[in-house]
Amino acid sequence: MTDISFGIKTSQSGIGYADILRIWQEAEAVDAFADAWLWDHMVPLRGPVDGAALEAWTLLAALAARTTRLRLGVIVTSNRLRPPAVLAKMAATVDVISAGRLNFGIGAGGSAVSDPNGLAMVRREFDAYGIDIVPPRTAVAALAEACALIKRMWTENEPFDFTGEHYQLTGAVCAPKPVQQPRPPIMIGSGGERFGLRVVAEHADIWNCPIWGGGDELRRKSAILDEHCAAIGRDPATITRSVQLLLRSPDPAPARDALLDLIDAGARHLVLAPIPPVPSVRRLADEIVEPVLAQLG
Repeated sequence: MTDISFGIKTSQSGIGYADILRIWQEAEAVDAFADAWLWDHMVPLRGPVDGAALEAWTLLAALAARTTRLRLGVIVTSNRLRPPAVLAKMAATVDVISAGRLNFGIGAGGSAVSDPNGLAMVRREFDAYGIDIVPPRTAVAALAEACALIKRMWTENEPFDFTGEHYQLTGAVCAPKPVQQPRPPIMIGSGGERFGLRVVAEHADIWNCPIWGGGDELRRKSAILDEHCAAIGRDPATITRSVQLLLRSPDPAPARDALLDLIDAGARHLVLAPIPPVPSVRRLADEIVEPVLAQLG
């Protein structure tokens, strides 16, 4: 199945720059991996709050300068942490540094979820950095506006005004533009069936689906995304289905089974996210990716 691609993710909690750079440069030499990704949180989500966690976009720029083949991005950037016009400028800069290798990942970010544990994780990060916590629907509406204005900043040559409910710009401009034309691919991470997947249908080239229930969950949510696409007249086949798989066990067999299940459910971009310490990238390719591709034929 030639439309299947794999990535690797190095979340920055509990791992330093030297190790992340080593992993990414190792991945450069392993053709099984097409892309590499970071995680976007200002503090660790678990364990001591003062544990080291490198900022994603600063680190991404550094890694862009030290790699040449891999496509790269953040799964996914929190729209709550940076003004979207500033983020558009940052992303354009990384695309220039990387000579056009950016996949732009974005999501609504943390919000006032009803789950006490989830809200505690949001507060741990947002309170520490002075970020307002808003209701989930507000966060999703802000994401939709952010996607619209970011696209305009990347593609419009003349300064423009933007008047939205959540963002207002006067004389917005982004120069230089991204290398990729008309713009970098946009990945949106969302599992919200009523509102989040509508934003995916409207703006995403790649949909990164948070998966808790395996292939069955992906099938169900993918069907809902198809309905949103139909409602706005978009071909759902133009949106690549992407998933992340957290690797908790040194045994590769469960990961292979999970990947095959997700591929059968429609996933075409699969990102391996090993828990530090990260095993060798070559080993991940040899024991997980290559056997999966061989089984697919």
